[in-house]
Amino acid sequence: MRPAYVFRHLLSFSALTTLLLGSLILPTKKAEAQTTPKSQITPSDQPQLSPIQPLPTRSLSTHPIEQISVIATRRPFTQAADTAALFRDVPGFSSYKTGGIANLPVLNGMADDRVATFVDGMPLMADCPNHMNPALSQINLDEVSHSVAIAGITPVSLGGDSTGGTISVERKDPQFAKAGNILVTGDGREDWRSNGGGSGAGGSITVANDMLSLRYSGSYTHASDYTAGGRGGRVLSSNYLSFNHDVTAGLKLKNHLFSLTFGQQDTPYEGFPNQYMDETNNRSTFVNGKYVGTFNWGTLEARGYWQRVTHAMNMLADKGGHSATTGMPMNSDGRTAGYSLVATIPLGQRHQLKVGSAFSHDGLNDWWPPLMGSMMMGPGTFHSLNNAHRDHLGHFIQWNAQWTPRLSTELGMRSDVIMMNTGPVSPYQGLSPMSGMGAMSMMNMGSMSGMGMGSMSMGSTNQAAARAFNSARRGRTDDNFDVTALLRYKASAYLNIEGGYARKTRSPNLYERYGWSRESMTARMINWFGDGNGYVGNLNLKPEVANTASVTFRFHDADDHQWEAMIQPFYTYTHNYINVVRIGALSRGFNLLQFVNHNAQSYGINASGRATLWDNTHWGTGELSANLNWVRGQDFKTHSGLYQQMPLNGTIRLHEHFGPWHGMAEVVLVKAKHTVDWVRNEPRTPGYALFNLGAGYHWSRYLQLDVSLENLLNQRYALPLGGRAVSTAGNPPGPVLGMGRSVNLTLREHF
Repeated sequence: MRPAYVFRHLLSFSALTTLLLGSLILPTKKAEAQTTPKSQITPSDQPQLSPIQPLPTRSLSTHPIEQISVIATRRPFTQAADTAALFRDVPGFSSYKTGGIANLPVLNGMADDRVATFVDGMPLMADCPNHMNPALSQINLDEVSHSVAIAGITPVSLGGDSTGGTISVERKDPQFAKAGNILVTGDGREDWRSNGGGSGAGGSITVANDMLSLRYSGSYTHASDYTAGGRGGRVLSSNYLSFNHDVTAGLKLKNHLFSLTFGQQDTPYEGFPNQYMDETNNRSTFVNGKYVGTFNWGTLEARGYWQRVTHAMNMLADKGGHSATTGMPMNSDGRTAGYSLVATIPLGQRHQLKVGSAFSHDGLNDWWPPLMGSMMMGPGTFHSLNNAHRDHLGHFIQWNAQWTPRLSTELGMRSDVIMMNTGPVSPYQGLSPMSGMGAMSMMNMGSMSGMGMGSMSMGSTNQAAARAFNSARRGRTDDNFDVTALLRYKASAYLNIEGGYARKTRSPNLYERYGWSRESMTARMINWFGDGNGYVGNLNLKPEVANTASVTFRFHDADDHQWEAMIQPFYTYTHNYINVVRIGALSRGFNLLQFVNHNAQSYGINASGRATLWDNTHWGTGELSANLNWVRGQDFKTHSGLYQQMPLNGTIRLHEHFGPWHGMAEVVLVKAKHTVDWVRNEPRTPGYALFNLGAGYHWSRYLQLDVSLENLLNQRYALPLGGRAVSTAGNPPGPVLGMGRSVNLTLREHF
């Protein structure tokens, strides 16, 4: 695609969004320009009992620009099951709807491993070939106090080894009492959702003096299969159950703060409509330590962490199996350990230097035990990854400067070394053809035929593939280099301009590089895309290098932030983008795909606006907000669209806040999806509109009840990023359907 063609699209779309958002801008009287923009991070200390809260401010002189393209996030009106819901209002954000608590994040069309995701400073990756346990699924929404999403141009201090951006969520820091006092505080939450019979509860309690603090937090969430809108019926394998527990100890000594968190998450089961497998057990145990110290030369932040994840997949009851003697048991065991050090050094009144170092080790074993009585899935154990590891060592330097009250800049460089290797692998030894019923009697016929196993002979293909893989040199080391340049200019009391360029690099994940199986069934078990295809790794993959340019125009009033509008066009050219090519055909219209490097581009526009419609004692406060997102991606080799790009979408929301009452009316608009990835046979989806309502009442700051009606009109719609409902047999399956009407209740307490 010619650059001029792209540029014309960006200009025309920018003009359209300017006209749409201009309707939200209300005239206000002139005033002196303020130097404290809205914060870009959710408040951390106070309970978020009101869905409409004024956002805190921060001074540019004390906090030079660190985050371009960051919008403050608010918690959902009523409790959501997945933590990814925190970012639903961030321009450019979307998510792969997979399991009920395992949505994969997307920023400006870049998804999953292309987005560096941090939980309490830990750079977590999914320990599963289907990415059923992504980072955001490993922390409950109740526990999050800070949440940040940055698309595209990411400061080097916020991580490397990513091309799409950064997402970071953190628990509350320890709370302490005033000198001589004892603090006892806590909160609770109970919720219920009618569609799927979802329910949940959570809470925390803190006991502290002025030096020591101890906090316990716990939560659970559960749901059965949900019902799609219209006459869509029950969506199979959409149920889940999860528990979270953690204890945080804190120590404060003058200008030094220490905290140590021990935690565990258990997910006994979670269904996945777009996968052949379901999660039948997942346990994550972690230890995370943090130190923050203030010195006369600056501040130092140090972290150390360790985590172990044991993960099991099989077929839940609606797919025909749930034990070691039915279905297809698959296990993985992952370990993560690392540290990070960041020093912030003021250089006079207007300049600041950040330097840092980080290391993380990710080790993973992935094996399938033999199935009792099966002539195919045995004898012996199938080793998909054997003592695989991915070690990441990174260093950065970042310079923030406030040149004038109107002009500030950020320059950063980062070096990352990615070291990967894995041991020898082994296939099953069984060679029996699948036309007989000996092995099939141990499995669900529908599910197995869905994997293309009706007449496939398993054994010889994988034995040859394993021999070739084991004889190859598997160790790889990538030397990656990132650079970021940002500029912020306050053009007038009504206009701020932010612009920049970033060169970001990402190395392949373990499965992209080391997935070796070429047989239909086993190759389909490596599929975090939810499309039913089979995937094969590639030892010769090169790291992706994304070059992103973006500019953000923020229009606002000069008085009390009564209105604001943002328009942000962006363009990314990715060298060695990790995509796929077809290397074989499978049943039901699916294909065997192998990861390869191609060049690709993505471009689009994010826009948002907000205006206070009224603010008086008779009617309270009314606020109208809207956002609009558009992205396009193209593979230069195949001339296909990039996979799972969200079509044009937007939200219009009216908030009302009157005394202890608050309410919300929202319309979600999504255009039909016509630009798809033909290599993966990505389905097209029709457009839709959803109408949501909400209301709530709070008694001071101690008790709040919220009610919401989602998809009020029970609209039937297909999820544009939901993949295919592959668990059903027969013809090629269609896209996963979204949830129908649901009445949701959330009760929150604080003491």
